[in-house]
Amino acid sequence: MSDPTVAVVGATGAVGTQMRAILEERDFPVGELRLMASSRSAGAILPTRWGDVTVEDLATADPTGIDIALFSAGGDRSREFAPRFAAAGATVIDNSSAFRMDEDVPLVVVQVNDEAAASHQGIIANPNCTTMALMMAAGPLHRAAGVDRLVATSYQSVSGSGQKGMDELSHQVELLGKDRDALAYGGWEDPGAEVYSRPIAYNVVPHAGSFTDLGYTDEEWKLVNETRKILAAPDIRVEPSCVRVPVMVGHGIAATMYFDRPLDVDEAKEILGGAPGAQLWDDARVPTPLDSAGIDDALIGRVRPTVGEPGGISLWVVADNLRKGAALNAVQIAEVVLSA
Repeated sequence: MSDPTVAVVGATGAVGTQMRAILEERDFPVGELRLMASSRSAGAILPTRWGDVTVEDLATADPTGIDIALFSAGGDRSREFAPRFAAAGATVIDNSSAFRMDEDVPLVVVQVNDEAAASHQGIIANPNCTTMALMMAAGPLHRAAGVDRLVATSYQSVSGSGQKGMDELSHQVELLGKDRDALAYGGWEDPGAEVYSRPIAYNVVPHAGSFTDLGYTDEEWKLVNETRKILAAPDIRVEPSCVRVPVMVGHGIAATMYFDRPLDVDEAKEILGGAPGAQLWDDARVPTPLDSAGIDDALIGRVRPTVGEPGGISLWVVADNLRKGAALNAVQIAEVVLSA
């Protein structure tokens, strides 16, 4: 097969920009690169390793001849356009939530359940970036001992809300930082917000996503439902809490897991130390979002035995949500598809 024609849909957004960069970094065998976005960005000329490429208007673009389409254009556009691209012969790898829970669409974390990609019928879904990070630790442990139940609290960076979230944090840091005494003793003035329900600068907001059933947010339900689908274990009991923190890039998850059999900490560390796509920080260093920014691997640390109910494992895992949590995994799925 000659090198494929690859389309990046949503090419000018934060994740789309990362997708373009990662295609270049990983020497992906691109025969022709096509870039697509909304009409606002159409006509822009972007330099790439494969020459200058003019951004096409997604609404009028012809998908004929595209072999692989990396979508990061939002759920509504994915629902509208991804089936049309798939019908034209493209394998669509979609970064939105549009198809994740569709029973006919595989939900794939490369290095955890690559084999699921083989069952695709034209569309493969990328998981939520928080679930993705968690799976890099939970997946290897599940293969070894079977996860029975899981308590997960996420600490999600503002880039999970896109450029607007990052801009809001920067703006609020500048405004609120002018009066440190007000932050310490009260009297701060609300800087105003468009993205988050409460100020995010110098703060922690226990609200990521939109509230839905039983008082949980859609981000929390993603942790429940996507974990079960990726691990092919519909009976896993998941207790999720999702928190937004004033960090630019990098989603962290504090997780406690119990298994079908007791798992001691030495075995857990041996498993995690050999897990692909992950680094075990088994020393005094504590992996943080700053450490994860710009790298491919998830970072795992604070691995320790449970004390309230022995036999389980508690740990911390953090990953770059724009990279492994979205763009990198999409490109890695494309690599799996090409190698099949």
